[in-house]
Amino acid sequence: MSNRTNIALEESSEVANGAAASAGGGGFKAFLPLIITVVLMPALAWTMTTFVLVPRLQKSLGVAPAASDHADSGHEAAATEGGHGETKDKGAAKETVTMTKLLVNVSGTMGSRYLLTSVTMAGNSADFRTKMEKNEAKLRDTACTLLATKTINDLEKPGARNLVRSELLVSFNNILGANAVQEIYITEFAIQ
Repeated sequence: MSNRTNIALEESSEVANGAAASAGGGGFKAFLPLIITVVLMPALAWTMTTFVLVPRLQKSLGVAPAASDHADSGHEAAATEGGHGETKDKGAAKETVTMTKLLVNVSGTMGSRYLLTSVTMAGNSADFRTKMEKNEAKLRDTACTLLATKTINDLEKPGARNLVRSELLVSFNNILGANAVQEIYITEFAIQ
């Protein structure tokens, strides 16, 4: 029986030594997925944002991609007019027309709160100002109708002005024709 006891003791010590060896060598291996995740996730997030999300957003908003910081001066000179950073826009100067004092009741307040806005529209066409003056009543009505649908929560959200700006741009271009209004600036935006 002592022979069997010796064999059992030897086997158990070999198993214990093997477990200790595997536990000692597995420390780095156990943290390897964590290390890879911590290093690769920020790099992957930056890559997706820079090369996928931002270009898609620019395309959907119709915004030209921003010039790279590493662009050579030859490309920058071709893209600017007079070296002052103003971009050429098909050789036409932008006309602006301001629509002041758009006053509407805020939705859901039973007439106790109101929104006062003024907007300036910019366009490139030669007859932009005449189109705007000819359709002023339609444009004011459309703007007031759109603004009157907004609740206090809608107007106080971050980015509310950008949402209103984009909705007005689409509505005005539906009335005046495609891309008549190129930009809208909200010059007054007060909730009372």
